[in-house]
Amino acid sequence: MSTPETLNDIYVDELKDLYSANDQMLKVVTKMTTKASDAALKDMLTKSHEGITAHTAVLKELIAGQDEKVSKEHCKGMEGLVAEATKHVLEEGPKKGPMLDVLIIAQYQRMTHYGLAGFGTAAAYAKALGLKDDDKKLRAATKEIYGSDEYMTRLAETSVNIDAKDA
Repeated sequence: MSTPETLNDIYVDELKDLYSANDQMLKVVTKMTTKASDAALKDMLTKSHEGITAHTAVLKELIAGQDEKVSKEHCKGMEGLVAEATKHVLEEGPKKGPMLDVLIIAQYQRMTHYGLAGFGTAAAYAKALGLKDDDKKLRAATKEIYGSDEYMTRLAETSVNIDAKDA
């Protein structure tokens, strides 16, 4: 990104960064899904694919709505989180079972929290810019991401972590 001159420049950059972040996250979540043992976790990760894809479509729509080329601004923050997920889950994690499921949830939530920060920030920018429709769409995505995160916490606390402790 070149030096931003307006809040709108910063907003568009945030959207493009999120587009890149979603793209990177989708790739590693797809790989983690194949490794999950817990049926509820595998189902949630599969649903997450759909959510990430839908949120990416919203981002593309919002970028285009700013009369900008629909493109990604490489997200180095998500790059680091994806590298961590790859290392801890795919490369060094157990091959399968409850211990791997614990690692999958932890890495998924780290990436999700990054997305929450980004989507929330973009929504705040949209609101400040008077982009009511953009704000509404971004807040809806943020709410869905929160729901996924809360579900993963409940899943960890009520079964996955317990199964790992007993393994």
